[in-house]
Amino acid sequence: MDKLLDLVQCPDDIKKLSEEECGLLCAQIREFLVCSVAGTGGHLSSNLGVVELTLALHRVFDLPRDKVVWDVGHQSYVHKILSGRGDRFDSLRKEGGLSGFPKVRESDYDVFDTGHASNSVSIAYGLARARDMQHQDHRVLCVIGDGSLTGGMAFEALNNAGQDKTGLIVILNDNKMSINRSVGAISGYLSRIRTGDTYIKGKRKVKQEVTEHPGLKPVYEASRNLKNRIKYMISDGVLFEEMGFTYLGPVNGHDLTALEEVMTRAKSLSEPVLIHVITKKGKGYVPAELEPDRFHGTGPFDVKTGKPLKAPAGNTYADVFGAKLSSIGEMDPSVVLVTAAMSDGTGLSSCDSSMKDRIFDVGIAEEHAVTFAGGLARGGMKPYVAIYSTFIQRAYDQIMQDICLQDLPVVLALDHGGIAGEDGETHQGLYDLAFLSSIPNMTIMAPSCAGELERMLEFSHAYPHPCAIRYPKGTAPVRETYPEETITLGKGVYLIKPEKRGEKTVTLVSLGACLEMAESAALTLREEGYGVGLVDARFMKPLDETLLEEVFRTSGLVITLEEASCRGGFGESILALAKGKEWKAACLPLALPDIFLPQCSRDAALDTYGLSEKNILKQVHEYFSNDTN
Repeated sequence: MDKLLDLVQCPDDIKKLSEEECGLLCAQIREFLVCSVAGTGGHLSSNLGVVELTLALHRVFDLPRDKVVWDVGHQSYVHKILSGRGDRFDSLRKEGGLSGFPKVRESDYDVFDTGHASNSVSIAYGLARARDMQHQDHRVLCVIGDGSLTGGMAFEALNNAGQDKTGLIVILNDNKMSINRSVGAISGYLSRIRTGDTYIKGKRKVKQEVTEHPGLKPVYEASRNLKNRIKYMISDGVLFEEMGFTYLGPVNGHDLTALEEVMTRAKSLSEPVLIHVITKKGKGYVPAELEPDRFHGTGPFDVKTGKPLKAPAGNTYADVFGAKLSSIGEMDPSVVLVTAAMSDGTGLSSCDSSMKDRIFDVGIAEEHAVTFAGGLARGGMKPYVAIYSTFIQRAYDQIMQDICLQDLPVVLALDHGGIAGEDGETHQGLYDLAFLSSIPNMTIMAPSCAGELERMLEFSHAYPHPCAIRYPKGTAPVRETYPEETITLGKGVYLIKPEKRGEKTVTLVSLGACLEMAESAALTLREEGYGVGLVDARFMKPLDETLLEEVFRTSGLVITLEEASCRGGFGESILALAKGKEWKAACLPLALPDIFLPQCSRDAALDTYGLSEKNILKQVHEYFSNDTN
């Protein structure tokens, strides 16, 4: 890091800087972010956009005594740098390293673990009320993006906090809009008037007079109505004002002086305040400015060109999903696609040319996305809802009440099912199998390769009931040959039938992405002389009881494999079935432990937690070497 940036270890250091030095520091922070994230990967464009905003926060407020909550938290890199963690950025998103999101265990400056959108106002409001009830006097703020504001939870919290009138500052980081000078100037003028000392004191004096002299109330009401009418005509912040917030803005989010001025005004108020800040995603790095979405979450890249350092190994599951669904949609006009602010990530952007009018991006509103799909289905359409596994958790009630209870033919396409890797605990897709399998009328499939995903999409298109197709992020393996090309409801398939049968035979029953490691382990075990079977289960619900009965009848040991939590998932379902049927073979489920998995690569997590070829071989060797078996 440059010398000036080297000197910044806490907010007190930046409060001593001149205006010119602050400008230099902002430039150095952007340069550092680009070079650092180019090596580690991470969220770049959003952080480049909040440099001045974060600097102003640290200069105006008394952190960490004052509390700042970052919505989602992917834009907190600058906050981490300014709070003394810049020297750890080479470990960003690595095992045991700096998190890409706020973490309470990491620093006193991080007041809440965040990772999902739209919850910051609720958190900040809770912190503010806890402060008030304990007679403390620090400030509480939250920073929420315009994207996160599309989530209904944000408005639930704004509605509640605004009516309560407790001191709370909400900073709306709007990186979609440009500043309109005339509107901005008027709004800024009104903001200064409404929050100036004279206005505030005068407002309080008038209220006091009305209280003491009830006869003045009609005059007061008339003047207040006139003010509201003027405000409706010329103010951008009417919605927030009506919810009980004093609206300040819009403010140029890259003008440090303006930001500090408006934050200082907000700091003087004891009521709910919303500061509307306009920023530019990717600011200061041309490739990120031109493609802010691509640099929202990026892998390592070349700083000079912005191009990824590692070319994709092949089509991802998202690519396969988008291409196949596009072809299905071309043939069937009833097919519609719904997503929650992740068209690119789920592969739906590839459907734009053929299905442009049938793609609905509802914003960060997973609950609405699912129920909206239910309405589409009831109206005669065939909806596919494409959302990451970790985010579909938010719509559990809607899946149950608005889809499955009514047995509607909605297809949930759950990308990033399994280990999320470097994004850590908040983004792991490990719990979908357990919570979806608990819902009646739900069918759950998991493809093991690109071809199987295509066949499952074909099956789901004709299937007249709710179903979920769950697949991991990353490259989709391509299998040259595959038995039983068609997908039949609740039917798995033997890929390797055991040549030997009985107590010394092991059969591996794999669900989804675990098939590659299972097949490799099976071939090794066969070379070692074991009787070996390999099953691709395809379905988690319903289970193929006929196939499983044969597996347990012909094997001494059955090992199930799933890239999911060990609780309530595939392995435990088979274990319970075997016990109820009194099948004799031993059953060993291999899955991920009942913990929140920390950030690390997928390969490292699989190895650490025993969901690997090495551990499969180890378990088989130990089981069959035991004299009691």
